[in-house]
Amino acid sequence: MTFDDIIQFRRSNRKFKADESIPPEIVEKALEHASLAPNSSNMQLWEFHWVRDEAKKRKLVHACLNQSAARTAQELVVIVTRRDKWRHRVQWHKNLILKDAERVGRDARSIKLRLTYYTKLMPFSYMNDGLGILGLYRRFLSFAIGLFRPIYRAEGHAQQRITVHKSAALAAENFMLSMASEEFHTCPMEGFDGVRVKRILGLPRRAEINMVIGCGKGQDDGFWGPRRRLPKDEVIKVH
Repeated sequence: MTFDDIIQFRRSNRKFKADESIPPEIVEKALEHASLAPNSSNMQLWEFHWVRDEAKKRKLVHACLNQSAARTAQELVVIVTRRDKWRHRVQWHKNLILKDAERVGRDARSIKLRLTYYTKLMPFSYMNDGLGILGLYRRFLSFAIGLFRPIYRAEGHAQQRITVHKSAALAAENFMLSMASEEFHTCPMEGFDGVRVKRILGLPRRAEINMVIGCGKGQDDGFWGPRRRLPKDEVIKVH
């Protein structure tokens, strides 16, 4: 399919055919495509949980309110944000940069800039304390500097959550477009009990569920009517 074909094909289908399974390699490739999505500072604060165990799958369907998009899905994938892993990602970047330094020299400008970015700026952006003092400090510093020049407005807990969820959503779209390219439908779900989903997957408290995606060969009656979109001039603004 052309890219336009893929975009037109990818629609949320809420009923999947019970007799048409998805080859595992197609899901694996789609998950690899998800991992290639753009994301903030290449921190990759996400995880993709492909639930194949039947017992867990039944529990997940129940946690998704038994809606048909989960109940009839051949495969279920959960997109998870892992803001709590920022220290691990910083260390991963630092190790890679130091390996590059062995080749080009630690004094190379690119090495210095990348080390500063990941060992100073990223901790400053993601570090938190229980009282929210760091968030207030980041907000005040951004405001003060922003009076004189453009600056990234670093804030606190809420902004960090928005950042990692935006990145996870980009990965989810990569996954769904990849599935569409193989002529399988998907349905991203927001109707779920996040506490129960985290418990099923064994996730820590600070992990968050971005969305649950049901996958399969869609049925004709799985679409909730024709695709309708607002007029282009209402949502597309040219400046």
